[in-house]
Amino acid sequence: MDSELLTTEELSGRIKYDVRTIRERLKDSVLIEGIHYIRPFGGRKILYIWSAISRDMALASASAKTAIPMANGGVLHG
Repeated sequence: MDSELLTTEELSGRIKYDVRTIRERLKDSVLIEGIHYIRPFGGRKILYIWSAISRDMALASASAKTAIPMANGGVLHG
């Protein structure tokens, strides 16, 4: 794998989120196993794939700028 693998603590330092927030709120809701993180050799240890995380953070940020929330729950793409 040619991308950088990070522990939860290292990822926390890069994205400025608490380790606990990454484990409890982001993992499996925003960060998807096999895309954003792996479990090497089927173990418990989790390694995050920095290239996928940084790419998807930028994409989510860019798409959020063009969406205007509407009162009925929809979104206006401008």
